[in-house]
Amino acid sequence: MSIIFYLFIAFLSLSVLVFFHELGHYSAAKFFSVKVERFSIGFGKIMARKQWLDTEWVFSAIPLGGYVKMKGQDDADPTKKSYDGDSYNSKKPWQRIIILLAGPIANLILAFFVYLLIALSGAPAVVATDYLPPVVSKVQKDSPAQAAGILSGDRIVKVNNTPVTYWYEVGKTIRDSTGNITLTIERAGLIVNAVLNTKTIDSTNEFQEDIKKKIIGIQIDVSRDNRIEFSPLESLFYAWNETKKSATLIATGVKKMATGEIDSKHIGGAITIFDVIMKFTERGIVYLLFIMALISVNLGILNLLPIPALDGGHIMFNIYEMITRREPSETALYYLTVLGWAMLFGLMGLGLYNDVNRIWG
Repeated sequence: MSIIFYLFIAFLSLSVLVFFHELGHYSAAKFFSVKVERFSIGFGKIMARKQWLDTEWVFSAIPLGGYVKMKGQDDADPTKKSYDGDSYNSKKPWQRIIILLAGPIANLILAFFVYLLIALSGAPAVVATDYLPPVVSKVQKDSPAQAAGILSGDRIVKVNNTPVTYWYEVGKTIRDSTGNITLTIERAGLIVNAVLNTKTIDSTNEFQEDIKKKIIGIQIDVSRDNRIEFSPLESLFYAWNETKKSATLIATGVKKMATGEIDSKHIGGAITIFDVIMKFTERGIVYLLFIMALISVNLGILNLLPIPALDGGHIMFNIYEMITRREPSETALYYLTVLGWAMLFGLMGLGLYNDVNRIWG
């Protein structure tokens, strides 16, 4: 298929994620009787519009986000407020916080259901490696596993006398081990015990940091043809764990970026996002759904950052009002919002710069 098709799918996928984010804000606003003046997918010049349910629904020219414009709220000029009964500003701070939280929460809920759909449809091993049964497909040469007599086809049923069902349980025990490891193995209907040491190697983690990793030298089958059939209960377990794991991974990554533990060169921009979506789309619908779920979590978590132009920044303003029982001054609100926009444009510029560097590299 042509690159135009994959680019269209990427734009459509991102628009779906933005739609659900803004739908969260919209739904919470309507629940608290706040007038939503505009619901936009995209920014910039309006390409299409329709008036419906007392809201203007629009598609804009730059499909890299979206917004819900509530009465009395204007991020372009935060000093423009309305205190009518149906305005955002007339609501109590805790109500405004719920409206602001609703967008990120909608993204997390969407991710959960996308992961659930992946599990119910039979997840490819490559997107659900942790949940593969611990059956050895390959034993590395000169490894502790080879020295202990582990064979391809062995199924690990216990590690240090603790029953295991999934591959990640084996990996966690190996990482946390301080001495010898005892594996209880099922082989051709027989139960075999093997005692082995771990081997420490140089590796990298999810954030490209150099780490020391404990291994025993076994691998499992993560080929594209290997699919995992989850029961309904296991599917819920997978969806919950993947949503939680994705959120933790992204939050940790943001923290490491902010503290300088990892290089800012790893920040990606719009080009990287579209490139990743297109590459996953080429592999099939399940892979597209998987990356959409991950980006949905990413969208939810990043919007909670305490930057004034984002949901997290507005939440901070409302928490301030709850504590001090007064609104931030118009001057402070204006300059903090301008600073927030400057930070956002700076991050977007850095992401674009890194994208171009990666392309030329």
